[in-house]
Amino acid sequence: MTHTWLQIGAIVAGLVFADAAASAQTAKPQPLVIPLDASKGYQELLTGAPQTSGVRSGLVRLQAGATVGWYTTGQHEETLVILHGQGAALIEGQPDRPFVAPAVAYIPPATRHNVKNTGTGLLDYVCVVAPVTQK
Repeated sequence: MTHTWLQIGAIVAGLVFADAAASAQTAKPQPLVIPLDASKGYQELLTGAPQTSGVRSGLVRLQAGATVGWYTTGQHEETLVILHGQGAALIEGQPDRPFVAPAVAYIPPATRHNVKNTGTGLLDYVCVVAPVTQK
C-alpha cells in the first residue's frame, strides 16, 4: 500500500490517540521482534496496549525533499531514531534541528513539528511516541 506523505503524517500523529478501551486492558506486554520493511514508506511497528504499556512506533521512509507534514503528538513525547540519511526536525516557531544518521531527535509533548529529508537520498527513521507520566 502506498501512502502520501500527508497520510503518513496523519498516521504518525494517530499513533498517540489509542482507543481508551485498549489502554484499559490488563494483558501483560510480551517481548517481541519485528522485522523492518521501509519499502512501504511507512510501517507501523508497536501499536500500544496491549502490545506495549503505551509506547507506539513506526518506521518512516522519506524520499529526497519530502516531508511527513505538520503534526503534534498531543500530550505524548516523541523520539526519532535516524537510521539512514539526513534531514531536519522542523519545530514550529523555532530554528530547524538538522541531523545526519545515526542520530536521535527528541520532540517534547504538545510541540507542532514536521520532519524533512534534506538530503539527496532516502531518509529512514523510527518514530517512537510514548505517554508522559507525571511524577
